[in-house]
Amino acid sequence: MVKLHETAALRCVPLFAGLTETQVQLLSNHAGNRHFEKNAVVLASGDKADSLYIITGGSVKVSVADEEGREVILTILGPGEFFGEMALIDENPRSANIVTMEPCDVMVVAGDDFRNCLAHNSDLAMQIMRGLVRRLRDADHRIESLALVNVYGRVAQVLLQLADTTGEIMAVNRRLTRQEIAQMIGASREMVSRVMRDLAAGGFVREERGRIVLFQKLATYAGELGRAQSVKKFL
Repeated sequence: MVKLHETAALRCVPLFAGLTETQVQLLSNHAGNRHFEKNAVVLASGDKADSLYIITGGSVKVSVADEEGREVILTILGPGEFFGEMALIDENPRSANIVTMEPCDVMVVAGDDFRNCLAHNSDLAMQIMRGLVRRLRDADHRIESLALVNVYGRVAQVLLQLADTTGEIMAVNRRLTRQEIAQMIGASREMVSRVMRDLAAGGFVREERGRIVLFQKLATYAGELGRAQSVKKFL
């Protein structure tokens, strides 16, 4: 599990890069740290908005579910990323569930302190707006993908989105189940299993213990995979 040093946690978050030392100190003085075990519910849809949450270790999934318990994963967040800002701004209840995917540490900033800092720092306000726009673009891209891209392409897009690059190695460095991928792309677990087998056979990915290594071939042909019925044409 990746963990940021708590004393530098706020400075490590791009959102707060433009704050003065005084502002960072103000937020850190009123911030609290919480630890959650794997599969713990950090926030539930409908909860009252009262804090901003910054992930300092581990990862969480942001999801929604219907009355029958069917779940759709909207995104996965890791160290340095944050959630809860939307409800703080419009003061409406939380719109999604936040559940840990592994043991997770978060820094919690009280809503009043965050809003006060936001009101006196234009750079922070701009960062928040950029974050909201990015999430809106991600939602637009997700809708487009569901409508126009097949399962091969959607799996490829998710893997590329979640991948980290270290040197020449590109990999998804978190345990990701077939069911979780399926819940992110609107497909069945069985279909995702078939696609992953085909991608491995085609030399697009290699699964290792705890991670999925992606080859450049996947990024190069992701668009074509989104229109293909199989990976045989790429073998």
